[in-house]
Amino acid sequence: MRNMTSTQNPSSNPDVSAWSEGRSHSMSLEESFARAAAIMAQLRAPGGCPWDREQTFDSIRRYTLEETYEVLEAIERKDWRGLKDELGDLLLQVLFYAEMAQEEKLFTLQDVTDNLSEKLIRRHPHVFANREGVETSAQVLQNWEEIKKSERAGVTKEQANSLLDEVPRSLPALMEASKLGSKAASIGFDWTEAAPVFDKLREELDELRQAIASGERKAQEEELGDVLFTVVNLARKLGVQSEFALRASNAKFRRRFADMEASASGMPSIAELGPKELEKLWDRAKTNERKGTASE
Repeated sequence: MRNMTSTQNPSSNPDVSAWSEGRSHSMSLEESFARAAAIMAQLRAPGGCPWDREQTFDSIRRYTLEETYEVLEAIERKDWRGLKDELGDLLLQVLFYAEMAQEEKLFTLQDVTDNLSEKLIRRHPHVFANREGVETSAQVLQNWEEIKKSERAGVTKEQANSLLDEVPRSLPALMEASKLGSKAASIGFDWTEAAPVFDKLREELDELRQAIASGERKAQEEELGDVLFTVVNLARKLGVQSEFALRASNAKFRRRFADMEASASGMPSIAELGPKELEKLWDRAKTNERKGTASE
């Protein structure tokens, strides 16, 4: 998170000073977690950090999303030292929300951790309640969904009008589409296999071509969205995470484009090259990548 928290001195707070910098590595997990929570509380307290004190639930949402993607990036790069740091930044978001909730007497950090522990135990009866007949990952997922349905049984109609209400609208669009498809599939509204999805994709592409021919921008946007939604569901049927697949393709495009730029050194500016010259550089970049000689 790009804020001023790293500049604060937790030792100025009596609750925080008990955990000095030098003792941090000898702390228990409970002490270490309590120390982080106490530091967060001090940052939000009178006399704490002006930036942290000004934040609201709404204002830090963007940082939560940013930190989540930075965790993903560290995993993709297999940067384990960086992952340790990024997970800390993500944990900071949890501490931040919980501290603000406690200030408004909504709930506490302990409520969050207690709720998590109870949910994990409740949704893993094959581990904590010795329930038999759950041996594979597929059976675990099926069991998980059944337990969630039973939990939803007590929710009033006003609170949950649709099965799809459980999928947050704030998710990245690809992830939201995948989760919507999974929710619909949980009641049997789904293709039985991947092959029929290709027929649906061809149908959507034909409708997109018609929209393009009509020149209607709104229709083009709608039909293109349908194509993307269908592609995401194809990925789901193939067991592929569309978000990660696209991120991998983005990374591949970056590598190949960088190779194009490196290959174009000594030529006129790459921006001045024509389509045929650019295509040749692209083909060369693809060949270099296959040979393992692409420029980074």
